[in-house]
Amino acid sequence: MDWPAIDWYVVGPSVGILLGVLVLALLARLLIKYILRNLWTRRTTTLMTAMGIAFVVWASILSLGLLEGIGHSLRVSGDPNDLIVLRQGSTNEMSSTIDGSTAQEISTIQGVMSPDGGAPLVSAELVTATTSPRRWNLGDSNVVIRGMTSVGSTLRPGFNIVEGRFFKPGLYEAITSRRMAERFENAGYGEQFPISDSVRFRIVGIFESGGGSAESEIWTDLQTLSQVRERGGTVSSIQLRAIDSDAKDAVRDRITNDEQFGLEAKDEVAYFEDQIEAASVLRFVGYVIASFLTVGAMFAAANTMFAAISSRSREIGTLRALGFPRITILSAFLLESIFICSIGGLIGCLLTWPINGLSTGTTNFATFSEITFSFRFGPRVLLQGMGLAVMMGVVGGLLPAVRAVKINIIQALREI
Repeated sequence: MDWPAIDWYVVGPSVGILLGVLVLALLARLLIKYILRNLWTRRTTTLMTAMGIAFVVWASILSLGLLEGIGHSLRVSGDPNDLIVLRQGSTNEMSSTIDGSTAQEISTIQGVMSPDGGAPLVSAELVTATTSPRRWNLGDSNVVIRGMTSVGSTLRPGFNIVEGRFFKPGLYEAITSRRMAERFENAGYGEQFPISDSVRFRIVGIFESGGGSAESEIWTDLQTLSQVRERGGTVSSIQLRAIDSDAKDAVRDRITNDEQFGLEAKDEVAYFEDQIEAASVLRFVGYVIASFLTVGAMFAAANTMFAAISSRSREIGTLRALGFPRITILSAFLLESIFICSIGGLIGCLLTWPINGLSTGTTNFATFSEITFSFRFGPRVLLQGMGLAVMMGVVGGLLPAVRAVKINIIQALREI
């Protein structure tokens, strides 16, 4: 029987690579066992450092989840075929004033949607604000009051009455979201909410709107609100829905380019994106706070690793004497630091779980009124938190690891 010829030019390098991989795997296993043994030996210090990292990651994720919640609330508020019409030069509805008769003219523009040949989807709306106390003595805040007709609710994505009914025109009635009902005094179902010093509107319904910005408002009849606030028939904005994207562009150009109107039609999705940019103040403050906490956590991680090196100088000298290269020892201490911080990062992520979806509110710096939202800790936010933990491990452990590999072997072996 003839044996097949062996191509040693192929087999030789392959065997060498395989042996190299086995040696590296053996070294990696020894290093992992060494790291885990030392972490368990110093478990109290390890746990304290990990909890400090967990607090930083928790606070950072909290800030990111807050911004993500605000962004989501505003993003889901717009429809791709909707336009919002404001006075030229106005950046939001609170600063815009439009003659009420203009809405009737705009409703006749070709390209505006009229379902089944009925009334066009055009809603003239009056937006104002009033200061109201929060529940549980948490201070006062501006609350947006929006006057509209039933057409306005049709233009809000996901609108649905979940308790009670829609307000009736001509009556002192209003509806609001469950978030607002829970946050503000006199805004609950059946309560009397003060629209002015002398007039109170009865809350007759609770609605949902897909978690959008509409859930940060109180809605009532347009004409009734106009009379109470003495606005003389003017409105703040006009919302409309075009037939399709081409019709939307044509309607927008028609309104914006007509000097007689003196108005500007904005893509609703783009309009709410601009409102998200107004939250950049919160983003900046959140990043500054997170930066200070991160620096402190890095010092804590570095202090832990320096202490570990000081107590293990003899072990490090022994490893060097046994032939472990410097890069291996550096990697071991760096991995140990990353492992501690990763444990803290994981704990920090887990601590945010009870807060995910929790409703809260803050100030919308575009209108200086309350905006309600829910914390959102999605995969992207959690990965950012874990990435921050790993970064703290690398930066906090690098200098101690470099110090470890520079220890003199003979001097280290003499230490008791």
